[in-house]
Amino acid sequence: MLIEVVHGDITALALDAIVNAANCSLLGGGGVDGAIHRAAGPELLASCPALGGCPTGEARITPGFRLPARWVIHTVGPVWYGGQRGEPERLSACYRNSLALAEAHRLADIAFPPSVAAFMAIPRRRRPRLS
Repeated sequence: MLIEVVHGDITALALDAIVNAANCSLLGGGGVDGAIHRAAGPELLASCPALGGCPTGEARITPGFRLPARWVIHTVGPVWYGGQRGEPERLSACYRNSLALAEAHRLADIAFPPSVAAFMAIPRRRRPRLS
């Protein structure tokens, strides 16, 4: 497995998949989520309700539509409540479940945003090593 750190616009990457730091509704939001929805076009928003949302720590997959990436893997990171509600474990689950979907769809090249943990306000010292 090759891991490469790239600085740039995740919506411009022509890969098998990009990972979206989504919210539970999967209906778009701010930050990376909003940027991915805008770049993918209205088809992404139209396809998400059929998935029935996505609980924290789980992942769902949709086509990339107008993105250069073929697929979007949506995962929902935990909100930080002081670390007493399983937040580190749920964050690790985001990565595990995203990678499991990639494997199930035989995707080789995927990009994660800098850190789902950063978007969920988890203190750096409490983030799992995986992120």
